[in-house]
Amino acid sequence: RQNPVLKNLKKPHGLAFDTAPGRQLYIAEEDRIRRLTIYSDGPGEHVADLPTRGGGHFTRTIAFGPDQKLYISVGSSCNVCREEDERRAAILRVDPRAKKSEIFARGLRNSVFFTWNPVDGSMWATDMGRDWLGDDLPPDEINVIEEGVNFGWPNCYGKNVHDDGFDKNVYIRDPCTEPFERASAIDIPAHSAPLGLAFIPPTPGGSGQAVDGWPEDYWYDLLVAYHGSWNRSQPTGYKVVRHKFDAGGNYEGVEDFITGWLTPEGALGRPVDILVEPDGVAYISDDKAGVIYKVNGIAPSR
Repeated sequence: RQNPVLKNLKKPHGLAFDTAPGRQLYIAEEDRIRRLTIYSDGPGEHVADLPTRGGGHFTRTIAFGPDQKLYISVGSSCNVCREEDERRAAILRVDPRAKKSEIFARGLRNSVFFTWNPVDGSMWATDMGRDWLGDDLPPDEINVIEEGVNFGWPNCYGKNVHDDGFDKNVYIRDPCTEPFERASAIDIPAHSAPLGLAFIPPTPGGSGQAVDGWPEDYWYDLLVAYHGSWNRSQPTGYKVVRHKFDAGGNYEGVEDFITGWLTPEGALGRPVDILVEPDGVAYISDDKAGVIYKVNGIAPSR
């Protein structure tokens, strides 16, 4: 038997469990975050308000960072514009105990998903670029998120390229340069719509140990779900790709990890989020087919 825990939520999207004593579940709706104690029947406790003015992107992804603060992605209210609420097109940070929120990083048009690199603890996020600049512009992005950094939207995109189709201001300097704006870490083909991302951790026990896990060649790599295009003359995306890194964090390139969702007759599915387990298994959600895939990437025991 199933019983609803909460009803009449406003576009709920993000879920995060607090591992602190009390075991609470945080729920992100479009306009707020609230928490409730697991297995309780109460309505929950209000934690923070979230911006909704202007509509637009409504998903609110939440996750606890290594600092035990709650991070929230809030997309832009438009395709490209100057936001009236500076909390839009940003990643926010909330102290769940004090219920205080702040802007952590800005200039991120729609960074629906983010994660932390298990090697150095850095925060990484995908970001979807604006529409209506053609098939190949602007690139979608993967960014390394740092506190206080502006990643350029709406004036800049990709490797600090000025969006002069939108920004008609005249500058005495290039407005899209360090330290004023941060360039992307990795550019992705336009309209790929990158969503979930997950790093592949080293196998417990390290190299040469007789345990199951991800092949050593995959360690430290980043899997990213490309949800797929909707406004491109030739569709792109609809796959999961592998961005390759060495143990020192140096980028080595990209290759397809899973394809086949896009067929001549149309899309069979659209990958969304990725969960990678250390034991060599990954889970991928698909919001078109309505399923979760289990991927076995285990290397045989040696």
